[in-house]
Amino acid sequence: MDENTNYIPEIEPEKSVRYYNWKTAIGLQQVDLLTPSNFLIETANQNIEGNITIDEAERLIEAYYEHKPVPNSDEKRTEEADKVSLRIARILSSKAFKLSPVTLLSIHKRLFDGLYDFAGKIRDYNISKKEFILNYETVIYGDFRTARLSIDHDIDKEKDFDYSGLTDRAAIERIGKFIADLWQIHAFGEGNTRTIAVFTIKYLRTFGYDMTNDTFEKNSYYFRIALVRANYNDRKNGVIATQLYLNRFFGNLIFGENNSLQISEMRISKPLP
Repeated sequence: MDENTNYIPEIEPEKSVRYYNWKTAIGLQQVDLLTPSNFLIETANQNIEGNITIDEAERLIEAYYEHKPVPNSDEKRTEEADKVSLRIARILSSKAFKLSPVTLLSIHKRLFDGLYDFAGKIRDYNISKKEFILNYETVIYGDFRTARLSIDHDIDKEKDFDYSGLTDRAAIERIGKFIADLWQIHAFGEGNTRTIAVFTIKYLRTFGYDMTNDTFEKNSYYFRIALVRANYNDRKNGVIATQLYLNRFFGNLIFGENNSLQISEMRISKPLP
């Protein structure tokens, strides 16, 4: 082995990987019930086929919105879906990743820059969100005052964990718990689940897992609700936080299983009066 071999600049991935990157990126918009435009789909296909680079695709999308009239609320949502899809595809096209709080904040910044004023910034207020799956109760999210400390703590603990003695199954369940805890902090005002999903994919790739399938594309909203159920307790009414649904999702994503991913199965029955 020649120790003086030069580093090789990273190039765009092969066609099949570009295909799954784009499918995942577009599918993840369903987390926030967003739908990309036909123009984005056409541009993505051009990149998948190798007719244009990801840089050229980005220029086309930016130019497309630069020359549009002032958008209404629906058009703003479509613009967000298009730009964030492109940015996810770009991030997933690179192998570069470091398990760190800076990486998490950077992903949010890259995804939502120019769309949210707070892109890449920890929220400075507390939040709640009524979930139909919880009979319109909310997950208790982390306090904004401790959000950065919580991110640092969870990631430091994960970096120190030794996976060498675990089976693949046990390792994935352990990673799932880490991801669920990180999501529960809900560090940002918006865009938390898409940010965590991208972070998750990049982290799982460092373990050598091949995720070129349609699990995120077709079940991104299930992923979000599984994170909700992994972080919701109502012991008074017999409801305990469970990672079961998240494990099913990762089983399909990592191991190619065919677990049923029905959101209705996660819904909590309203207790009788």
